[in-house]
Parts: sequence; C-alpha cells; structure tokens
Amino acid sequence: MQRKEFQQQLWLDFVHRHPDIGALDIWPDSINPEYLMFLTLNQGPFRSEKLLPSLYHQGYRRVKQYAMADRGLLVDLLLPPDGGAAVMLAELQANSLPPMHRDLLKRLISQSHRDDCKGQNLLAPCRPWDMPDWPTFERLLEANPLAAWLSVMGPRLHHVGFNAEELGETLEAVCEGMLAYGMAPQTGRHHAVLPINPKLQYHYYPAHAQRMVFADGDEHMVVLGGIALLATAPVTTQQEGKQRPAEQLLPEHTLCQLSA
Repeated sequence: MQRKEFQQQLWLDFVHRHPDIGALDIWPDSINPEYLMFLTLNQGPFRSEKLLPSLYHQGYRRVKQYAMADRGLLVDLLLPPDGGAAVMLAELQANSLPPMHRDLLKRLISQSHRDDCKGQNLLAPCRPWDMPDWPTFERLLEANPLAAWLSVMGPRLHHVGFNAEELGETLEAVCEGMLAYGMAPQTGRHHAVLPINPKLQYHYYPAHAQRMVFADGDEHMVVLGGIALLATAPVTTQQEGKQRPAEQLLPEHTLCQLSA
C-alpha cells in the first residue's frame, strides 16, 4: 500500500464514521491534515512495533516518542518525506488498566479474526473482534475512555488535526466556522487522547454522538473521535522555527529518548 492510498483509506473511513465532520465545508479539499492520530494497543499483532515496519515501508520515519503514564499511552510521531500529514501512532498500554478491565479488553482481543491480524490488514480501519456488550463498554469507559473506544472501534484513526495557518485563516476565524456548523470545542487541556503543549493554540471538537448497536442488540448514543484545530505560538527559538506543529503538539516533559 502506498502512503497516499493509506491516508485516503483512513480519511474515507473517518468521514464515513463521522458524517458531521465529512460535511464540514470550511477548508479546501486540497488542504491536508497536519496529523493523523491512529490509536492502537500493545496486544498481539496490534502493537506499535508490528505496525511500524509498514509505515516505514511507506516512507515515514519516526522522529519522536512520548510517554504519558497518566493516560497509559506511548506515542510515536512519524513524518513523511514530502511534508504531508504526520502520523501520531498512539499505543494504549493494557497493563495500565485495573486487572478486571484489562481482562475484559484482552478477552475481546482474543476473539480477533485471523485475516485481520496480518499484513496490510493491520493498518486497515476495522474492529478485528466482535462488538462488546454495553456493560463491558461502560466498565472500560470507567477505567479509561480510550480502552472503551478501542473496544468498539478497533485500531484505527481516532481524530485528525488541521493547522489553521494552512487554511489561510486565523484560528479564531476557523473556530467561528466550526460553531456555525454546530461543533463546540471541548474544554480543558486534555483533549480526548493527548495532553497538549501549552505553547500551542489548540481546540478539540468531539464528533456528534452516533447510535451504536452493541452485542446484545442494545442501542446507545456514543461519541467516537473528533477533529482538532491548532496554531503555533510565535517562534521563540531557532529549534521551534524548524519544527512542524505536529512536532510541537505534546508537552516537552513527555518526550522520551528514542531507542536505536
């Protein structure tokens, strides 16, 4: 799979899952996202180390790694060679969950279909296991919203981030456009997945709730994913001037030493 095809596949699945975001008309079709947040977990074939080789083959290179113990996350930042959308590969650490919740998640994963656990299918948008029942989803939601999200979505694109400066507008102007479409930003600095570098201007917009059918036939409205808008603060150092917004997204204290 080529990089452009991979990104298109993720985007098409994303707007199919979130038609309210797909209907937004506040930026040209030619504008690429600044980053794509792909969420997975450190179990079986879905571990980051199993996904990275396919991304490397597409030309991505890993430039930074972050650890967020309070979220149970390890995040790899990968950049393409052509300045296109960066990939944030976020891996939920199942062992960060309480034992009961960890066992619930692992039980779901053990049901994964074999064909969805090999080759390029690992990066395809899918839920490789059966849909959980509503009580399982609620319990996972109590422990970690990302575990609950993974249980119903599987490893896939969680949200996309757009750089307001690439749109030729101020962040405030783009945010006004979002409000006109009925999209309200989430408050606080912890936005669905990540703690955000306070040097950035950043707004996360949860997608509208969707009706989901759970294992026992129960139907419930749940919020799954969203969209982020960001803008960089005035450059204060030469290093900051060389970095893309995606490279400045996470707080500096979460940065890890990359392994060889």
